[in-house]
Amino acid sequence: MAKLKSELDVTCPCCGALLVIDKNLGRVISHTEPPKGERPDLDRAAQLVDEERARREAIFQQSVQSQKTRGDALSKRFEEALRQARQEPVTKPTRDFDLD
Repeated sequence: MAKLKSELDVTCPCCGALLVIDKNLGRVISHTEPPKGERPDLDRAAQLVDEERARREAIFQQSVQSQKTRGDALSKRFEEALRQARQEPVTKPTRDFDLD
């Protein structure tokens, strides 16, 4: 089909489709979809899903292990703070009222 002088070829900035616009009509006359990129084949997709599943499982196991040891670490910190509190002398706190 011959192209008229009133027709413009415009490339869509979002999807890359080629639009033919008629200036006189102010409408899109035709469009051509952009070429499709390479899609991964199903064998590769299954492999990617398995790798992601293994990665999630490893992260979960690491989280479980850190939660198990977290209680021990907190109890050790508590015991040390308690030991320090017992070693410090007990003093009467000063109040603002007492300073006047």
